[in-house]
Amino acid sequence: MTARFRIGIDIGGTKIEGAAVDTSGSVRFRRRVVTPAQDYRATIDAIIALIRTVEQEIGVAAPVGIGIPGALSSTTGLVKNANSTWLIGRPLQRDIETALGRPTRLANDANCFALSEATDGAGSAAETVFGVILGTGVGGGISIRRQILAGANAIAGEGGHNTLPWPTAGEVPGPPCWCGRSGCLETFLSGPALAMDHNRHGGQKLSAPDIAEAAAAGDPECRATLERYMDRLARGLASVINLIDPGAIVLGGGLSGISALYERVPRLWTRYVFSDRVTTPLLPPVHGASSGVRSAAWLWPPDETA
Repeated sequence: MTARFRIGIDIGGTKIEGAAVDTSGSVRFRRRVVTPAQDYRATIDAIIALIRTVEQEIGVAAPVGIGIPGALSSTTGLVKNANSTWLIGRPLQRDIETALGRPTRLANDANCFALSEATDGAGSAAETVFGVILGTGVGGGISIRRQILAGANAIAGEGGHNTLPWPTAGEVPGPPCWCGRSGCLETFLSGPALAMDHNRHGGQKLSAPDIAEAAAAGDPECRATLERYMDRLARGLASVINLIDPGAIVLGGGLSGISALYERVPRLWTRYVFSDRVTTPLLPPVHGASSGVRSAAWLWPPDETA
């Protein structure tokens, strides 16, 4: 099988994206489909159909790398820690390979994002890059010298299920999380969490993008909601800086498009970082929504065939 193209698949909570990536890292074709939430078999079918669509467009079968919202257990090979909970405990890689008829490679989606932005994206000048996905869930990945730090338990960088640091009285115990605990960062920093926080504080039911747009237009309730969100994000990222002191932090996911984050959050995190000066930049992704599929495709090096 030629490696002239590689196919990247990025499985998200609301969408599955597929792309054909050439050996230079350029995305030649991209397609998104809706994630069949809560339906494992339909998710497999959607992934296979998307791969077939990409292959039809490029005219060749190509190696497939897949970014998943979770990790594969090194003990069982089954999916764990997925906020797309219908994947948990499932032999996702085996089932995709059986349906596709050839090997695939799977990795955590936040790891894929961090690697993409560290390799030739926003964090390419930094030795250590922390990439965080703010979307349907909250995921994190660490790249050191353009290599992913997976960790002994395949959870390195996954701070979304730590508790919110320095909580106020009104933030304890925090909203319940799908993981069975309360007050996880994901329950404060995901897109649905932002929308729920706005509603809890008396605001009307709005999506996270609508809240950000209204805040930028001067709506006082939405501005207050976004300010609470930015302070919580600052606390979460300050704990990362205190722990690994990255050379850059890059945001991904749907909320990474909120431009106010990049100016305001670094001002706020100085209250919490254990240093007299914080030089770590907070950066938007260079490759935007393509970072995940690009790095998933790179799970197969250009000179390797499947």
